[in-house]
Amino acid sequence: MIHIIAVGKLKEAHFRQAAREYEKRLGRFSMLKITELMDEREPDKPSKLLEDKARQAEGERILKNIRSGDRVVSLCVEGDQEDSLAFSRRVKRLYEAPTDTVFVIGGSLGLSEAVLARADEKLSLSALTFPHQLARVVLLEQLYRAFKIMANERYHK
Repeated sequence: MIHIIAVGKLKEAHFRQAAREYEKRLGRFSMLKITELMDEREPDKPSKLLEDKARQAEGERILKNIRSGDRVVSLCVEGDQEDSLAFSRRVKRLYEAPTDTVFVIGGSLGLSEAVLARADEKLSLSALTFPHQLARVVLLEQLYRAFKIMANERYHK
């Protein structure tokens, strides 16, 4: 099973629609669970201390949803960047492991140090910065693409 833990809701209809479409497509390849967690409200110009507190609070909520045996892949700037073929090989390795894989997407402030420390692997979707809502859609699309590659099925390039 693949579990995605995401901080923040998909607020815009186009993100929700895209996510639902890829969730549906992924259903023929894998069980998928998505856990949406509340993000911390932040003032317009928060101090570093307030940002750290928000990341920590979100991190605690994330960690409560990870089981001890889960394999955790944190999506973060400092993670490995891969093309779709390499990502497909990673997903195959993770999917064939005896544990569940959890992909973690932080909120707008990123992930706490505790979540990063718990991660077994770190992945960056791009050198570009994406809003966390778009990152969820991109992850879902890339997971679908990875399973299509594994199944030797054609998918648009």
